[in-house]
Amino acid sequence: MGHIFDPVTIEILWRRLISIVDEADTTVARTAFSSLLRDAHDYTCMFTDRLGRELAQGSFATPGQSGAMAIGIKRLISGLPPDNYKPGDVFITNDPWALAGHLNDVCVLSPIFYKDRLTAFTACVFHHSDIGGRVSSDNHDVYEDGLFIPLVKLYEEGRINDAVINMIRWNVRTPDEVTGDIRSQIAANHVCAAKIYQMLDEYSLDGLDDLAGEVIGRTERSMRQAIEKVPDGVYRAQGTVEQMEGKEDITIKVAVHVKGSDIMVDMDGSSPQVDWGGNVVYNFTYAYVFMAMKSMFDPDIPNNDGCAAPISMTAPEGSVINCKFPAAVAARMQIGHFITEIVYRAMAEALPHRVIAGSGGTPATMNVLYGRRSDGRRFHSVRIRGGGMGASASGDGEYCYIFPANGANTPVEIFESDTPLLVEKRELIRDSGGPGRTKGGLGRRMILKIPDDAYAPIPPVYLGIQAGRYRYPPEGLFGGMPGGKASFLVNGNAGNAYGLTRLKPGDVVVMDAAGGGGYGSPLEREPEMVAADVMEGYVSLAAARERYGVVVREDDFSVDQEATNKLRASIKAGS
Repeated sequence: MGHIFDPVTIEILWRRLISIVDEADTTVARTAFSSLLRDAHDYTCMFTDRLGRELAQGSFATPGQSGAMAIGIKRLISGLPPDNYKPGDVFITNDPWALAGHLNDVCVLSPIFYKDRLTAFTACVFHHSDIGGRVSSDNHDVYEDGLFIPLVKLYEEGRINDAVINMIRWNVRTPDEVTGDIRSQIAANHVCAAKIYQMLDEYSLDGLDDLAGEVIGRTERSMRQAIEKVPDGVYRAQGTVEQMEGKEDITIKVAVHVKGSDIMVDMDGSSPQVDWGGNVVYNFTYAYVFMAMKSMFDPDIPNNDGCAAPISMTAPEGSVINCKFPAAVAARMQIGHFITEIVYRAMAEALPHRVIAGSGGTPATMNVLYGRRSDGRRFHSVRIRGGGMGASASGDGEYCYIFPANGANTPVEIFESDTPLLVEKRELIRDSGGPGRTKGGLGRRMILKIPDDAYAPIPPVYLGIQAGRYRYPPEGLFGGMPGGKASFLVNGNAGNAYGLTRLKPGDVVVMDAAGGGGYGSPLEREPEMVAADVMEGYVSLAAARERYGVVVREDDFSVDQEATNKLRASIKAGS
């Protein structure tokens, strides 16, 4: 007979599961070598029951990794016979099609045994700054992307496989940092396992099966109850994602079928896979479909296998959102991050108060910089930058937000200690937030210089960019206007946003992230809010007048109400 839990105990144990993963998460922040992990938090920790069903993930997780892991870990576990796992085993892989979509996302997976029985699995995926290969969006296949590690044992019954470590070290530019981060992953899994042992002992449990059934079942019921409130039907949208010059734009089509408490997302009609690194694997596409659905229907309940149970997805094999091996996938975020936004657009009619306008952090801008310092030491640094978040019915979009990827901005001081480069300026871009009843978040400018003094790096310095929004700005919703576009300049000229840029001492790089789209008509925004934006420097006097129909006095930033009423009436009459 299974263990029966009362409601209070269930809640305590449920929160305990999440706190266990959060403690493993903290271990990463304390032990990781790369600032991409320590500061930008580009990693996800989770654990599953013995069948591979997700039980808990860290409170601060990256949706592309966590959603893909929820599918991928289950498949990896089911693909190996149970007697393949031994206490002390640690597996490693970065297979893009098995997990999170590109080679930089390396997974370390460990079985957890309790009282000599396989009880659970703990796993973490880190975005490693360096995985070798050609660091560029315009790679033509996965072989150019870097080192491909199939699922292998890194430790076997507690004994390290030095051959695997040596293989990794010889294929990356910064081997000490990469192997140090892998050890951080092992430490996180060790902490997770130790805390699960402790919990099972304290509550006299023989395993997690009964608890997993309760937690996953309750979560699924909650999710289904939320979905049932939406009228049955098919909700459609499509989006256009720009490619490099000379190539046809990409189309992503979404049809959301809602029937009772089930949702099926059909992506038929999306563009075929491309010959550069923007291709997206099935798992990563599903992750951002799931992220959109979870945030709209049941945002507060913790993530586990039950959340995903009502949501299925079909995507044509060989398309840009379900690419086939050996497609290049290094820059999959340049297309994959748009999926959440397009799903929001599809559901806007049914859930107008649960969606947000287009975001300037979609896609998150990834900057990869590497080269050698003046003393010959190699450096390799990855930075994720956000833009303005889209506005919603409930408020203005946040500034400098990495959405939907949920990363964090790295401080300038950390960047300048990791590299010999200088950040001359980092600032918000006035008027870049899309006007609306609620305003899109502002984009951000970063000016980077390659120093030409005694500490100048040995040329060249390589810069690879994964980004977007150079031609098509984030769109608004319900009459809201688009945000500002992104741009990339090298010494005042348009740079190559899809290939590697060779920089030399004295070069100056200016990178603008896009602003978020607005929500609702700008003429419905409270004039006092517009005046406050002008006073803070977020909106110019001219934009207040031209876009919002608000006349703000330059001397004290107060609203000229009479002039505003006349101007808004004139604009409405003209429209």
